[in-house]
Amino acid sequence: MATVQESEKHDIISSPSSMTRMSEVNDKFLVTFEDNDTRDPMNFSYRKKWTITLVACAFTGIVAAASDSFSMGYQSMMRDLNCTQFQATVGLSMWSIGFGTVPLVTSSFTEEFGRLNIYIVSSFGFMLTEIMIALSPNIQTVMLGRLLGGAFGSTGATLVGGSVADIWKRHERGQPMAFFSLVTVAAIGLGPVIAGVIEANPRLGWRWIQWVHVMFTGAYFISVVLLMKETRATIVLTRLASKKRKETGDNRYQAKAEIEKQNLITLIRISCTRPIYLLLTEPIVQGFSLWIGFTWGVVFALVESVTTEFQEVYGFNVQNTGFMFSTLIVGSFIGYFANIYQEKLYQKHYLRKRQEARLYLPCVAGLFLPIGIFIYAWTARPEIPWIVPAIGLTIFMSGGFVIYMVVFLYLADCYGTYASSAIAGQSLCRNLAASIFPLFTTQLFSRLTYRWGLTLFGCVGAVLVPIPWVLFFYGSRIRARSKVSRKILEEEELQDNMEK
Repeated sequence: MATVQESEKHDIISSPSSMTRMSEVNDKFLVTFEDNDTRDPMNFSYRKKWTITLVACAFTGIVAAASDSFSMGYQSMMRDLNCTQFQATVGLSMWSIGFGTVPLVTSSFTEEFGRLNIYIVSSFGFMLTEIMIALSPNIQTVMLGRLLGGAFGSTGATLVGGSVADIWKRHERGQPMAFFSLVTVAAIGLGPVIAGVIEANPRLGWRWIQWVHVMFTGAYFISVVLLMKETRATIVLTRLASKKRKETGDNRYQAKAEIEKQNLITLIRISCTRPIYLLLTEPIVQGFSLWIGFTWGVVFALVESVTTEFQEVYGFNVQNTGFMFSTLIVGSFIGYFANIYQEKLYQKHYLRKRQEARLYLPCVAGLFLPIGIFIYAWTARPEIPWIVPAIGLTIFMSGGFVIYMVVFLYLADCYGTYASSAIAGQSLCRNLAASIFPLFTTQLFSRLTYRWGLTLFGCVGAVLVPIPWVLFFYGSRIRARSKVSRKILEEEELQDNMEK
């Protein structure tokens, strides 16, 4: 290896399939990717990138479907386990608690173990929790299984955004992230549709809802093992450096991540505290967290109300009420296709509006939330056809889809290296709202009636309409006054100057 040590800056070591660059820094040989190295996740083929994206999003869909399909089995569950509806609703909420809090700890594991290993462990653990729920002898075991299911399933949301960022360049991420959002939100509607059919069959019931999830998750686990690849570049380089050390017996070969590596306890402390710090100090994170938190809370409140209201008002059975959740699927597709136009606006106006170019469509979508809720609240009457409140639900969900998607894109654009922490902060707020809303909506609707309870939600949604408008016009000024955002802006200006 004398030729490497004697080089001024770079030496290139060939391998049969690709190249790896070695830079001599402080008596260490820094292992980096060579230009156009096919082992660099950013240089994966287009086909491989979409395969990884589809496999990652599939886990999101399975987890999202399991999150609320559980509620369609309330009737048979209460009969079999001799529990109350409130106890069953606690099981629904426990999911969101595990889903929102556990990623604060586990998100740092990817820096130690890589994304692929976390996908494998999480999908297998998620399958075991579904088996646990299916075999539960009492409601307490169901609650625990739901909590653990949310914890293992949280990978479906926390890792997909990172996987997309690993393999797609910034200007390419719009469509993959839109597809991720589509799978997430549409699956929330698809889960209850399938579960309603299962619950309506007296020979099946709530346990078979869980067994169906076990089957899908088992198939997914196999697909992860066969098709998923490691996408975190630092992990790939660390493994290349380790391989080089074994081949040469020279311990000076190091990846940058190894040189700058922090211990796992420090990483967990940062991943637990930084999202909360941003949530408490950053107005942009606060505004979006409030907006998406309310939206997600209403979605799970609707999961509680749709079944009961359509049964009482229109005499639907459990299977027909399950089909009403198809409105969430339709709304998701409307939001998805609307995002194609938003992407064109973003590309057109980015140089002038920068990050705020993401907010053209959300400014309109913010109006859809209260409008959809008001239509649903005031048209669910026996004398008005059921299709009318269903249209209200569709309008609401199309707006909700746009909001869900823009949260990831806008925060990622605004916070750069701190994006994962900013997104984790809003995710915590969103899932806590999703766990709290179902617990009080039953009492709210029983006291105010569905019409006035939903009207209250609509009024709150109307109050939140200005959030995207304020950020659209004043977002850059707000970021300029933020310590974190100011640091990121300085880094962006430096990078722009270097490119010029």
